[in-house]
Amino acid sequence: MEPEVVNSEMLLPQNFSFKKVQMGDKYPKGHARGRHWKHLKQILQAENFQSYPTDEPNYLNIETPPSMYPSKKFCDITGFEAPYMDPRTNLRYANPEVFKRVRMLPNEHIQRYLSLRNAAVILR
Repeated sequence: MEPEVVNSEMLLPQNFSFKKVQMGDKYPKGHARGRHWKHLKQILQAENFQSYPTDEPNYLNIETPPSMYPSKKFCDITGFEAPYMDPRTNLRYANPEVFKRVRMLPNEHIQRYLSLRNAAVILR
């Protein structure tokens, strides 16, 4: 071989882009493996909100006006969004199959569903 080729120092990258990176190289021992999510309680403790002025908005004292949009209506049986309401029982339902079930329910069950929604009425 030629002496200048043998003596030259070749600079090669440590990891080739086409090779799979080992987990040990990517995350050395003691380092986190990704994003850690904090709960609101942890955020509040870390921020030390007691030292802030009372007129400055933060998580504890923020107030918002009521929504301008109408509240969503959900099916009393399935919990899906309910575009329909049975006029006889006042139960909301999501599809025709649920409507068939609603019509077969006894009055005691209907009253229980309505009381869960705080809309209990006395049926005739």
